Amino acid sequence: MVTEEAVISALRTVEDPDLKKDIVSLGFIKNLKISGDAVSLDVELTTPACPVKEQLKQQVEDAIRGAGASEVRVEMTARVRKTSENVDLVPGVRNIIAIASGKGGVGKSTVSVNLAVALAQEGASVGLLDADVYGPSVPLMMGCEDEKPWTENAKIIPIKKHGISMMSLGFLLEDGQAVLWRGPMVAGTVKQLLGDVAWGELDYLLVDLPPGTGDAPMSLAQLVPLTGVVIVATPQDVAANIAIKSVLLFKRLNAPIVGVIENMSHFVCPSCGETTKIFSGREGTDLAASIPAPFLGSVPLDPAISESGDDGQPSIVAFPDRPQAARFREIAKELAREVSKHAYAEKGLVRDLEQSPR
Repeated sequence: MVTEEAVISALRTVEDPDLKKDIVSLGFIKNLKISGDAVSLDVELTTPACPVKEQLKQQVEDAIRGAGASEVRVEMTARVRKTSENVDLVPGVRNIIAIASGKGGVGKSTVSVNLAVALAQEGASVGLLDADVYGPSVPLMMGCEDEKPWTENAKIIPIKKHGISMMSLGFLLEDGQAVLWRGPMVAGTVKQLLGDVAWGELDYLLVDLPPGTGDAPMSLAQLVPLTGVVIVATPQDVAANIAIKSVLLFKRLNAPIVGVIENMSHFVCPSCGETTKIFSGREGTDLAASIPAPFLGSVPLDPAISESGDDGQPSIVAFPDRPQAARFREIAKELAREVSKHAYAEKGLVRDLEQSPR
């Protein structure tokens, strides 16, 4: 017969490659059951978007068979850990991730929308807050610009589509209405979009920020403890140089940079397959190294991305088999990985989690 002691001992040889501890010490093993030579258990990961999920599952199965089991059932589950406690403004949100850029035109909103959908497709509960007060674009890109939220128990109920809970000032404005506000009104609006919305229980709340270092980014970082900030840039010197200014702002506000994404990195000809670099400036890997922060990945320049956004569908939904969709899925997993590492580092459970370029 297989003993529990032998199984646990075998499982201690399986280490999470990011958290640098064995899965028993990390508390991942749940519902262990042994009947003769049959063993079943759940492995509770830190995110449903874990990029090494299948690798860990195989290692667990091999370890248990090595302990003498002839029949093994391993169920991979996930529970996203909360990075900050006592967040009164958004009590049910476990992680708040700001998507920022130094300058406009780098595709930050496109990245935000597609990352949110990619995380939801992996099984996470995801919210998306459009904090670009002057130019809200999420309603159009998600195909719900004509929808209006309602209130219930003095809270605004977010618009839901593609598995995402969304809120944007664009849902509240009249068609074509321009926003003519000064700084304090912008800060107040960001606070309302956070605190007056019934976000419910969310694993991740992505916040699409306006470009630059203005009132919205500063207000967000001061209102809630951010899990981290993702910097989006194109491979241009001007984009990288201005992105560094955003990095400095968030560092002054004690908001960690959890990753860099390079958008519009290159163009792949659909006819011949030849790859062409559109921009010749500083690449995302170099920008990440200079911060320093993890490089989460690059997204190719694909006309399908802008086409689908204008048509009201994220490109990962409209064109799921194109290279850009695969890249968004990979980047979403890398982002989830960095958030999990940050969550454990915050609680002092993991050693050697210095941020460094991947």
